[in-house]
Amino acid sequence: MRSAVVVGAGVGGLATAGALARTGWRVTLLERADRLRADPAALLLWPNAVAALRSLGLGAGLTAIGTRVPMGGLRRADGQWLAQPSPTASLAAPVVVHAEDLHDTFIAGLGDQIEIRTGITVRSMHARPGDRPAVGDGRHTWEADVIIAADGADSTLRARLAPQSIAVSSGYAAWRAVIPWYRAPKLPDDLVLAGETLSGGYRFLAASLGDRGSSGASSRGGIYWTATVAGAARPESKATQLTLLKRWFAGWHAPIGDLLAATEPDDLVQQDGRQLRPLPNELAFPVGTGGFALVGDAAHAMPHHLAQGAGLALEDAATLRSLLLPAIPGPACNAALAAYSAARRARAAQVVRQTQRVGAVLAPRGNLVTRARDRAFGALAPRVLDRAATVAADWQPPAA
Repeated sequence: MRSAVVVGAGVGGLATAGALARTGWRVTLLERADRLRADPAALLLWPNAVAALRSLGLGAGLTAIGTRVPMGGLRRADGQWLAQPSPTASLAAPVVVHAEDLHDTFIAGLGDQIEIRTGITVRSMHARPGDRPAVGDGRHTWEADVIIAADGADSTLRARLAPQSIAVSSGYAAWRAVIPWYRAPKLPDDLVLAGETLSGGYRFLAASLGDRGSSGASSRGGIYWTATVAGAARPESKATQLTLLKRWFAGWHAPIGDLLAATEPDDLVQQDGRQLRPLPNELAFPVGTGGFALVGDAAHAMPHHLAQGAGLALEDAATLRSLLLPAIPGPACNAALAAYSAARRARAAQVVRQTQRVGAVLAPRGNLVTRARDRAFGALAPRVLDRAATVAADWQPPAA
C-alpha cells in the first residue's frame, strides 16, 4: 500500500490527507497543536476553491454551510462610491463559510484509514538518494513514499528543501471575525452589507454568514468581517487590538462602527500577512521512489488582497490527488511530483502577480496617493479587479 505523511493540519493539510486516504493511501497526519481545531472566524471561497472542493468529493455539503456573497461594490470611508456593484460581478462571486464548519467537513472526510498524531513538532527530514523520504521530531521518525509539507509560512521542511524562499512581512496585517447573530447589530433592510470600503492602506469587508431568521444563539451564522491595515502584526492583547481597530476605523460609514462595537476580543483572528520571497523554484522534490511536496502557505504564502490562501491550498490538494492517483512508487511517482511542481508553481506565480496589482490599486499609502487613486479609480480599479476575479475563477482540477 502506498504511504504518505502529511505535516500540518490546516486547510491544505486536512484536504490533502483526506484526499489521499480516500484513494487508498495509508496516511499519517502530524500536527503541532495538541488537537485538531479551526479558528472561530470565516473564509471566503472563490469559484476555484469551490471547484477544488468538488473535485475532492467534499462539495456536496457546501450549500448547507456556505453563503453566497453578493458583491456590493467599493466605497470610500465616507460611504461615497468608488466603484458601484457590477451586474456581472455575481458570476465570479465567492461564498463565505465558517472556518469551523469547513473544518468539520474535512474531519468527516478523513475516514478511518488514517493515523492522526497531535503534539508533534517536526524538526528534521531525511532526503537521501535511494532512501524513502522521512521526517522526525527528535524522538520518532516517520517514513513514507510521499511527504507533504503543509506546515505553513514558517515551514520547517521548506526551509530545508527551498532555503532561498523566506517568509517576510507583506507590510499589512489582517483581522477576521464572525459576530454571531444573537449579538449582531440590527441593520437597515436596504443596507448593502457585502461590500468593501478602502482608504489609504485600510480596507474593510463585511458579509452575512447565513440567514439571521434561521439562526439561533448556538448557530455558527452571523456577520463576517475582515479588516486589513498597513503595518506589522500587533503584539498586544486581543482587547487592545480591538481598541486599535475601533480607533483606525472611527468615522467610517455605517455599519462599520456598529460591527466593531458588537465584536468581542475573543472573536478576533489576527493574520500578519506574510509572504514568501521569492516563491520556491520547485514545489515538489523527487527523492528515491517518492519525494516531498509543498502545499498551501508552505508553498506560496502571499498577501491577503485576493483572499486566495484557502483556495490555492485546496487547488494544491486537488491537483496532487489527481496526479498521484495512478502513480506507484518509483519513476511514476517521481514524474507525478514533477508535474505537480510545474503546474502549481505556474499557478502560484500567476496569482501572486494579480495580488500585487490589486494591492497596488486598493491599498496605497499616504494622502496624496489616496487622492490620486480616488480620481483614477473609476477607470482603473474595475479593470484590475475584474482581471483578478477572472484569474481566481479560471481554474479547473486536472482530469483524474
